[in-house]
Amino acid sequence: MREHGIMLTQLALGSVLTLATIIIATLSWWALEAVLIRMHGWSIRPPHGPRLMFVLALSLVWTLMMMTVAVWVWAIALLELGIFATLEAAVYFALVAFTTLGFGDVLLPQEWRLLGGMAAANGLLMFGLLTAILVEILRDTRLRQRGGRH
Repeated sequence: MREHGIMLTQLALGSVLTLATIIIATLSWWALEAVLIRMHGWSIRPPHGPRLMFVLALSLVWTLMMMTVAVWVWAIALLELGIFATLEAAVYFALVAFTTLGFGDVLLPQEWRLLGGMAAANGLLMFGLLTAILVEILRDTRLRQRGGRH
């Protein structure tokens, strides 16, 4: 019975952390969208290529920030749970799990191992969400530059 309680605790905690990172990413997307709307007039003027590259670079940096924050959310949770003794180990594990690299050189204790899978699933969701956002930003910018949408 105790084993089921620990398992449910891990699944609930992983779900809460996943939800938190997705909320952070969507709020950040909202902020990025506001910045891009303010830049609209500038971004649609010729020359289009350099302006599109600037929008892309800004979006990529923003995406990197969102991913970094999400990894830190997991790392801090792992550290606060006492799973890792150092912040470096917690960040390293979170990053390796989040990106699904799975080196296997740093592992969660057996009683917490479900969190590793939850972190990997969260990473997959975030990469999918952020890829969709980048595609949408580029598509929207190109359409606006071509006069298809104002």
